Amino acid sequence: MISLPGAVALGSGVMIGAGVLAVTGQIAELAGALFPLAFVAAAVVSALSAYSYSKLAKAYPSAGGIATFLQKCYGQGVLTASLALLMYLSMVLNQSLVARTFGTYALQPFDVAPDSVLVPVLGVALLLVAMVVNLVGTVAVQRLSLLTAALKIGGLIVFSGAILWLSDSGLRLGTSAPSDKGIASLLGAVALGVLAYKGFTTITNQGSELVDPRKNVGRAIIISIAVCAALYLLVSLAVASQLTVPEIVNARDYALAEAARPFFGDVGLWFTVGFAVIATSTGVMVSVFAVSRMLAMLTKMRLVPHSHFGMPGNVQQHTVVYTVAIAIVLTVVADLSRIASLGAIIYIAMDIGIHWGVITKVRDATEAAVWVPALAIVLDLAVLGGLVWVKIGSDITLVGAAVAVFVLVFGGEWLFLRFAVSTDS
Repeated sequence: MISLPGAVALGSGVMIGAGVLAVTGQIAELAGALFPLAFVAAAVVSALSAYSYSKLAKAYPSAGGIATFLQKCYGQGVLTASLALLMYLSMVLNQSLVARTFGTYALQPFDVAPDSVLVPVLGVALLLVAMVVNLVGTVAVQRLSLLTAALKIGGLIVFSGAILWLSDSGLRLGTSAPSDKGIASLLGAVALGVLAYKGFTTITNQGSELVDPRKNVGRAIIISIAVCAALYLLVSLAVASQLTVPEIVNARDYALAEAARPFFGDVGLWFTVGFAVIATSTGVMVSVFAVSRMLAMLTKMRLVPHSHFGMPGNVQQHTVVYTVAIAIVLTVVADLSRIASLGAIIYIAMDIGIHWGVITKVRDATEAAVWVPALAIVLDLAVLGGLVWVKIGSDITLVGAAVAVFVLVFGGEWLFLRFAVSTDS
């Protein structure tokens, strides 16, 4: 059985790996001098979203997590299958985001450019290691997440606290405002910030294994979000004390390492790199564990196609291989900015589906207060709209890719389920 601290470690471990390490520069680019507040606003949005997941987990504790929640809301149909698959894809995108972040930080001591081919090479290597670890034993993954959670949290506190203690110049953000899109740009930054908190959803997959899940799933989610919110704010203030917004944007893929240089030189750089490598590598391993379980559950629910392709082992082991294979492709073909934006768009769209299901389908069963998920939907739509609007002006290819994903997922599931029903008949 998984204890409450173990569940918190799983959730916060995934969040920290994909949080300030991966998206600080991108959030600063959109929010300007307000970027520390964007992390706070994203925590508020995530906390409101967590209400629906906590209520669902209390009513339906299950290893299926979000897949089970969607089934309870919408039944065994296209909407359930498509939204669950969107969640799965957003988590795989998260893995590729963290994998590329691992490669970027690991190469910092060697003065290798962030756009070097070595970045995806190292990212792919990390994903392959994560696959092997998950195939060898999932128990080891859970223990690893618990052991490294304290190290991650302690590392961020030491890093940020030391910089803020030694700095006497205050924040260096200046008066840089959000980019020329104004409020839309700020909302887009919050959307990317939400991506840094979405790891809390992995806790819902532990419903059948967590001690007293009806109480502890919700507690673990709230504790994880609160811990990460405090850490993200602390780190963003530390970075802001050393770098201006243009400098943060320029070092967008390795902002923490750049912030460590003024005071600590090479020692600080190596410390930051070491912490980043540990945080990202363990985050990927835990994420692969949670995501492969979700895909296995969708397979057992007969909502997605499955083939052994001649591989030995069980369905869970197969889904580990499929998950890592998709993440490898994304790591090779996309950069950090596009991975993060696409992941945020897909996740927030799925999140809206969860809240709508709570309001319209399982309100009585979950005993949910309607106003909370309703407010969560409003905020989701606001930050999603802001991000999409900004990307329409700056990266229309990314918006096209997002549309293509939605069409392929919903269209593919409609065809698959229709064919599966016809076959059964």
